[in-house]
Amino acid sequence: MNTNNSNPNEKAGPFNELQIAVVYDNHSVDERLKTGWGFSAVITVGAKKILFDFGGEGGILLENMARMGIGPEDIETAAVSHHHADHTGGLEGVLEKNPDITIYLPKGFPAKVKRAIVQRHNRIIEVKNSKKLFDNLYLIIQEGRFVNEQFIVVRTAKGVVLVAGCGHPGIVKMIESTKELLRENILLVMGCFHLEWALKGKVERIIRKFREMDVRYVGPAHGTSDKARELFKKHFGKRYIEAGVGKIIDIAELD
Repeated sequence: MNTNNSNPNEKAGPFNELQIAVVYDNHSVDERLKTGWGFSAVITVGAKKILFDFGGEGGILLENMARMGIGPEDIETAAVSHHHADHTGGLEGVLEKNPDITIYLPKGFPAKVKRAIVQRHNRIIEVKNSKKLFDNLYLIIQEGRFVNEQFIVVRTAKGVVLVAGCGHPGIVKMIESTKELLRENILLVMGCFHLEWALKGKVERIIRKFREMDVRYVGPAHGTSDKARELFKKHFGKRYIEAGVGKIIDIAELD
């Protein structure tokens, strides 16, 4: 696993505070907010707010953000997991409100999609290899059979937090890559586990892998079926987090 830094544990210590606000999802935990097929989350570490993915539709994304007290002007940095429309659909709407956001795209983004972004916006950085975005916050590139995808990993004082946009290359592979890079305990894996149509046997095999890798908390969201979520809840019990639009995960509440 290549990064732009030889030692990811250098410099500043891990974050003591971290919040993840789910602002777009097809699951809901807040009836005031609108659901839609796709995913977007705002990750807050210190004074920084990182928008991860843009959901499927700008109007829904912006309305949900507003109801959760998050303005596009609060975002300086954004990252896109991959090129599918349910993760890029709200991008144009956000850029209309704040054209100064720096956006990190995985290398190999389809030229047509990239041109559409560049027409409105020139603050784009392509990520070829896994990259330290800030101290203790990383973008990891995971190669998949059909889709290469980047995901966010944050080192916290309680362990590593992994946020997956869609999980196309396999959520287990993403966890393995994270442990290979940071060699630390995994506090939380949340986001899309890409198990919308997975049979019970496959889900249970993945859950066993999670347990073998000592994943402490799970928060399956977009792209994870209700049946799969129930299986994770059954196996993780109090360490299962009901994730969906409106959910705010604060690591201060995790032990």
